[in-house]
Formats: sequence, structure tokens, C-alpha cells
Amino acid sequence: MNRILGLITMVVTLSLSAKAQEFVDLNYSFKKGEVFELEQKSKSETYMTVNEIVQRTTRDYNNIITMEVTAVDPGKTTLTFRYKDLKFNFNAKNTNIFVDAKVTNDNEPFQAGLKKVLDQPFTVEIQTNGIINKVDGLENIVDNAASAFSNLKKDEQEAYKKLMKDQFGNAAFQSWLEQLLIMYPAHGIKTGTQWEENVPLRGGLIGRIDLYWNLQTWDTQTAKVGGTSKINTDKVQMLTLDDGIKATAEISGTTSSNYLINRSSGLPSICVQNTEMSGNYTYKANKAKRIKHDLKVPVKVITNASYKIKQMK
Repeated sequence: MNRILGLITMVVTLSLSAKAQEFVDLNYSFKKGEVFELEQKSKSETYMTVNEIVQRTTRDYNNIITMEVTAVDPGKTTLTFRYKDLKFNFNAKNTNIFVDAKVTNDNEPFQAGLKKVLDQPFTVEIQTNGIINKVDGLENIVDNAASAFSNLKKDEQEAYKKLMKDQFGNAAFQSWLEQLLIMYPAHGIKTGTQWEENVPLRGGLIGRIDLYWNLQTWDTQTAKVGGTSKINTDKVQMLTLDDGIKATAEISGTTSSNYLINRSSGLPSICVQNTEMSGNYTYKANKAKRIKHDLKVPVKVITNASYKIKQMK
């Protein structure tokens, strides 16, 4: 009898153990002093059709950012970010701005501005599940960098300041980071599990992003996760576009992502993302801008990006 009970107990224990092994807990786990390096390569193309003329704008990023773990508290971590290498190429309306922040180019004011961003520390407070509580210090860095434009004409100053803030300001950075980092569920999951979160669109557009992830495979060291998102703007909110044009935006789109997660930290070792958005801006009538009546402007945005994160120490 005791032998039978022992066998039953062993079978139940093995069954429970096997069941437990089907589930995995994913989260962000750091130790103070750890340093990571993030490499970003991305290209974004925007097509706008104004009065039947197609305007194309491109933005290319080739950046390296260091992330140092400077504080670990219950449920949250503070990471100190620094741009180690910053290359940015902007092309619009027959104007090309190429910036390599490590070199000097007296003929390009934006180069002097981004040089002031290089190696300047700012912090990101992130919860263990990936929700970003706040980004601190970046706005001051960007404001200080704008002093590089002080010798320009007033309208040129404003244009450069807007470009700097739209591409590298707090809202732009947090929005980018929220779409790069997975927000993990609070409970264990198994292969095939899907979960979701939503965050506001930040920066130039106003609206929301609905984020969806699914666990594809995992082992003791890594996990493969697929991601998608649905992007929708608030079509009644007023925006200020380039050249000070006021407009509303009715734009939607999707992002597809593939992640290879390092389970030790929770950070993606590799992430590849593709985004497509399309819709319409409605330029509001403005005599000063020679817009006689509300003007519908079709827009399409395509972004391809890849990221690598490796631990340095």
C-alpha cells in the first residue's frame, strides 16, 4: 500500500514539475553597475502629396547608445543613457542635412547642435515589466543643444529647434523606446501566449498605439517573441507641422516586430521592426501660409529598423 502511495506521489510530483516547466516568467532584471550598448539602424520615408506634387522626406539614424544601470529599487530600475555615436541624415525639399556628431562641420548648424547631445547623461526609469515611468534630463540636453542655432535667422532657428525636438526630444525618445522594449505580463506564460498593452503616441502625432506580443519559443537563456502594433491618430487634435502649418491628422498604421530576448536582463539582443502608416493631414486655412481653404494632404510613412543590444560589463 505504501509503495502504491509512493508511486502516486511521484507521478503527481513529476506531472506538476512538467507543467511548471511549460511556463516562463519574463521581466527586466538588472544589477547596479551593468553596462549595455544599443546599436540603432533605421530609415524612415515620408511621402506627402500637396497640390498633386509628391514631397518626400527621409530620416536615417545610425546611433550607438550606452545604458548603465545606476539604481535598482523594488519594482523599478534607473538606467543612465548616453549617445556614444550619433549619425543622422535628413532630406526634405531639396535640403540634405547629414550629421556625424563626432566630427566638426562649420557649414551645418545641426551638426553643432547634435555634438552637444553626444556623451550627455540622461535617465530612464523603467519598471520590471517594461513600463517606462519617466525620462529625465534629455529635454535640458536638447534645449542646451539649441544654443548652437543662436546665430541663425529667427525662422531658421525655429526650424532647427523643431527638428531637434521632434527627432531627439523627451517625447520622441520615450515613444521610440516604448515601441522597442517589450512590456511583459505580470504572470508566467507559455509558448503561444499573447498579451497586449497600449501607450499614447508621443511627439509629432497625437493618438495611441495598441501593442500586441506573442511568445514563440524559449529556452533557459533566450526567448523569441513576435510583436505587432496598431497605430491610430486622434483626428480632431490640432498639430503644428513644418513651416508652422496647423493641421489635423487622420492616420493609421501597423508595426511588425521580431525579438530575440536575453532572459538574463529581459532586453532584446536583436529586434527587427517594420512600420507602415498612411492617411491624411488636413491643412487648416491660413492666409499667411497661402492656404486659402482647408487642404487634404495624403501621407504615407514607411520605417525599417534594426536594433542590437549587448552587455559590455
